[in-house]
Formats: sequence, structure tokens, C-alpha cells
Amino acid sequence: MINLAKKLKNMSDNIEEKIKQLSAELNQHNYNYYVLDKPTISDFDFDLKLKELEKLETENQQFFDPNSPTQRVGGEIIKSFNTVVHKNRMYSLDNSYSKEDILDWEKRIKKMIGAEDVEYVCELKYDGASINLSYSNGILQSAVTRGDGYQGDDVTANIKTIRSIPLVLKENLMGDFEIRGEIILPLDGFNKMNEDRMDIGLEPFSNPRNTASGSLKLQDSAEVAKRPLDCLLYHVVANKNPNKTHFEALEMARKLGFKIPVTNKICANIEGVFSFIENWDTKRYKLPYETDGVVIKVNSLAQQDELGYTAKSPRWAIAYKYKAEQESSVLKEITYQVGRTGAITPVANLAPVQLAGTIVKRASLHNADQIEKLDIRVGDTVYVEKGGEIIPKIVGVDLSKRPKDSQPTKYITHCPDCNTELVRTAGDAKHFCPNEYGCPTQITGRIQHFISRKAMNIDGLGAETIQLLFKQGLVHNYADLYELRESQIIPLERMAEKSAQNIIAGIEKSKEVPFEKVLFALGIRFVGETVAKKLAKHFKSIDNLLKASFEELISVDEIGDIIAKSIIHFSANPINIALIDRLKIYGVQLEVSAESQVGKTTILSGKTFVVSGVFTHFERNDLKKSIEDNGGKVASGISKKTDFVVAGENMGPSKREKADALGVPIISETDYLKMIG
Repeated sequence: MINLAKKLKNMSDNIEEKIKQLSAELNQHNYNYYVLDKPTISDFDFDLKLKELEKLETENQQFFDPNSPTQRVGGEIIKSFNTVVHKNRMYSLDNSYSKEDILDWEKRIKKMIGAEDVEYVCELKYDGASINLSYSNGILQSAVTRGDGYQGDDVTANIKTIRSIPLVLKENLMGDFEIRGEIILPLDGFNKMNEDRMDIGLEPFSNPRNTASGSLKLQDSAEVAKRPLDCLLYHVVANKNPNKTHFEALEMARKLGFKIPVTNKICANIEGVFSFIENWDTKRYKLPYETDGVVIKVNSLAQQDELGYTAKSPRWAIAYKYKAEQESSVLKEITYQVGRTGAITPVANLAPVQLAGTIVKRASLHNADQIEKLDIRVGDTVYVEKGGEIIPKIVGVDLSKRPKDSQPTKYITHCPDCNTELVRTAGDAKHFCPNEYGCPTQITGRIQHFISRKAMNIDGLGAETIQLLFKQGLVHNYADLYELRESQIIPLERMAEKSAQNIIAGIEKSKEVPFEKVLFALGIRFVGETVAKKLAKHFKSIDNLLKASFEELISVDEIGDIIAKSIIHFSANPINIALIDRLKIYGVQLEVSAESQVGKTTILSGKTFVVSGVFTHFERNDLKKSIEDNGGKVASGISKKTDFVVAGENMGPSKREKADALGVPIISETDYLKMIG
């Protein structure tokens, strides 16, 4: 009996070992084919090995591995994508369009770090969908889209179908880390997809970028697996990065099995950067992927750390965008849009034209001054390009083709939605409709802003539904949402019982949204996400904020005259006060919750800190959060206003010199921990 048990165990061990061996072999073949582009086995032989592994796994489910090569085919159905907060924020890049812009950037960074020579890495800017991959112990844990930079959608099941993304790393050299890149659709694969679609009578996809992005949100991962998506990686985020430079970190990632573009290049100086830009201006058209520019990064990780970030972008990187594609089209009509703040935007309605991979029918004309400056008229043949290759805009007029009976454009004098006479204040580029609470578009625009993802994030509600609810007289402001009932929603067009239940549930859940997001949702002019956070942190409640004087408001860090006047204007309107009173009754969070204040103190109140280096007890973001949780302020650069520099290993030398020169105390991580008790 003992011998039989031993025999069975040996058989089981042999099967497990065979599964591991086949998985490792197939992973290597995937890497050779999809990353190195050097296959060492035929497709037929690969498929035979894959079927053998599938059979072994099916017959021995105790050895199932979610990261097995057999799981690349997808099949998971995702009804909705979970929103995930990024552990490390995904910033956007500053754009430049000339050598002068890059020289100005270089001047700024050299001044900040006090360096004569700076080494750079140049990378081609691939046009796709940004992704953040998280690994722990050498295994892929999650894949999250960029979203708004603070949070994105978990698309792990779909990402696992992309064969150039390793599910299990060859080695575990960096512990827990994140790696960022671009999900792209190679041009050959895109063209083949479109040929197949047209063969069966379907509309072709417009461009590879949008198709790649849309593929990530398909609900059936088996469908994603059919698309020839690829992933190029460009940035490693690790608390304990063993490398000293950005280029070394990418080379380590390459060894681990990631697809790192071979076009990356170290440039010893800015002349090398310009040479790289010029070289790829024409060569980029021979690449198998779409690219629209070059990303220039400071190579030294210590210098990157020293330069830090602005509110939106890393200071240590900049994108150079190649000249935008330009086409001509006929301006058929000028229409006018009303924004939620009442701002009027003129829109050019064009004869359809293919531009940078998409069909363009509309372009912004910005304001009356722009129309007058370019003398844009209906019937003109105009030059259209995409600003940053995203937003179409008119940049000129072909006067040789202007019709003889052409008449100058007369800018509208009354709101196109409510016929109220427009106003334009001194120094403002735009005209405004002052009928704030009677103009239909402003009313629905404010409600749409209120329910948006960055604000109250109410599931089930969108712009069309808000328009429908407004037309039916069910909502006239955002407070009305909290009085909606299922029985009112079900009879509406395209609605059913389940849809109505989801909307009511989403509205109910929004009562848990923290005060800072509610404050942003109220739509006070000039109070964006960042300002709302600062105001919520300082005033703690809507009542404290709305009774604050002008002097109290401008005493808050980064709150200037314009924002302060806007808040006072908002609080002086009895309609706004009545809406807020109703939100209080419904249970919306209009003050900082007691739970969110747990563990927070005012020990560091009035103190400004700069964080530099690598730490033992904290990750950098956690240290910054700890400072803020204890009432302190975190600044990116050292100045006379800095009270302390918290220094870890590899602190930037220029920061140390500047701190010494200004007499700013440099404290250790241990000193900081003692400071907060």
C-alpha cells in the first residue's frame, strides 16, 4: 500500500515537472517570437506543444496556473471594469514643438540641479494606449489603464492575451515594481483587420491608436486575443531600483523579458538630442508602428529624483512633437456651443477630410478674436491641423479660393440656446451667456459635471441620460438627482427596470464620495480637482468655506484673487445656498469625515518639507503622504521657505548644496519619525 502511494506521488511529481517544463519552454518561444522577432520553432510545432500542455492541465487541474501560456487565448467575460487607484500617479508629458522649447527646458533643469552636463535618453513616442503593469515576485499582478492619471480601469484579463507582455519574469531582480508602456497596434496587423472587416461588409477602423485603446475595453478577452496588439515599455517605477540610470533600468527590464524599443538612445548632450530628432523625422515612416514624436528624458535617476514633478508633468522629461499633419477643407457652416460655465465656443463645420488617421468634420475656432485675426468666413477653403495631433484646429485660409460673394463673419450677439444677450468682460477671450440658471445647456452641463468620474462618479448616468431626464422635467439641477425614483426612470426611452435600479444605486452610493470630490463636483468656477483638495483640507466643511472672507481665502496655499472672488460670488447666490442645503438633507458629504481624519495631526502645521533620496521605512509617496497627514506641506524644490529636507540614500548633490547654502536643516528618516512622535 505504501509503495502504491509512493508510486502515485512520483507520477504526480513527474506530471507537475512536465507542466512546468512545457510552460517555461513555451514562454521562451513566445519571447523569441513576439519580443525578439527571432522564432526558433515553427508555428506547427508550437501549437503541438501548447495542445500537449492544455491536455496535461485539463487532466491535472490541481496544477492549474493562471499565468500558464495556455491562458493567453482569453475567454473571460468582463461585464464592467473595476476602477483602480494608481499606487504611483501616471503623469502626462509637457509638449514642445521647436528646438527653442527644448533649449528652454534644458536651461531650466540645469539651473535646478546645478549641473553643467546632463545626459539624456531619447525614445520614440509611440501612438497607442498607456498601460501600467504591476509585478510582484516576478509575476504579473495587474494591468491598469492610465485613466485620469490618478486612477484607471483594471484590464488585466485583456492584457494577458498580449503575447509580448510576460506573465512570469525570467528573474526577480527588482521585487515589487511597476512598468509602464504603450499598447499599440502594428500597421500590418491593423491593415489586415480592416481588410477582414471590409470583406464581411463592416466599416473599417479609423486608426491604430483608437483601435488599440478600444480593444482594451472589450468585454470578451477571447476577442482581444484575436487582435494583433503589442506592448512597448518605456518606464520602470521601483522603490528600490538597483540601477543608477533610466537606460540601465530599461536594459534590466529587457533582460527580464519585456519588449523595450531598440531605437532608444543615450545622448551625451542636447546636440545629440537634436540629431536623434532629425534622424527620425523621416525614418519614422518606415517603422511598423505609428509614432508622432520623441520623448527626451534625463538619464540619471538621482537627477530625475531631484527635479521631481510639477502639478501635471515630470520636470525631467519632455515630448517633442513632429510637425502636425495639415489638410485643406471647405468651411460649410459656423455653429456655436455653450459650455457649462456659459462660455461660447465657435465651431467650424467642415467638408469631411482625412487627417492624421481620422475623418475630421469639425474644428474649434476658439473665439471671436481668432475668427477676426484669420478672417475666417463660411465658404472659405481653410487649412486644418491637429493641435498636438489631438484636437483639430483651423490655422489659415486659402484666400485664392475665396468665393467672390464672400461676407465677413458676424459673431453672434445672443445665446444660441436661450437667446440671452451675450457678455464679454475685459481681458476675457470668450463671450459668455449670463443666464446661468435658465440656459438649458448650462443647466445640463453642470449636472453632467456633477456626475462625472472625477466628481461624484455616479454609475449608470451619462450625458444622454441627463439630457433625457431634463427634457422630461425630472431634473433641473444636481440636487434633483437625489429625489429620483425608479418608477420615474423606467418609462423613459432606452430604459428598463435594471437600468433604473443601477441609476438609483449609483446616486445612493455617491453619498459616500468624500468632501473634496463633492466640492469639485459643485462646479465653482476655477475650482478644479487640485484646488478643491486644498480648500477641503483647509476649511474642513462647505459651511466654513462659504463664510470665509477674501483675506481668509487667499491665505490658503496657492489660492489667488481670481479663485477667491469666484468662491465669494458663488456663496453670495441664494440659489447655490439652497442647493447645498438640499444636498445636506440628502446625506451628501459636505464636510471632511471623522474617518478620514484618523491618524492625522497638525504636528507639522506651517512647515514645508522637501523629500530627496531613497528611504528604508517609507516609499517616497508614503513619506509625502505622512507629511501631509501631519499638517505639513511637501514642496518639490528647496527655497528660503523650506523648513526641512528629509534626506535618504542617493540624495541629489545640488539639493544638498542648496540646502546648506540657504541654511535649511537636513534631517534623516529617523529624525522625521521622531518629529511626528
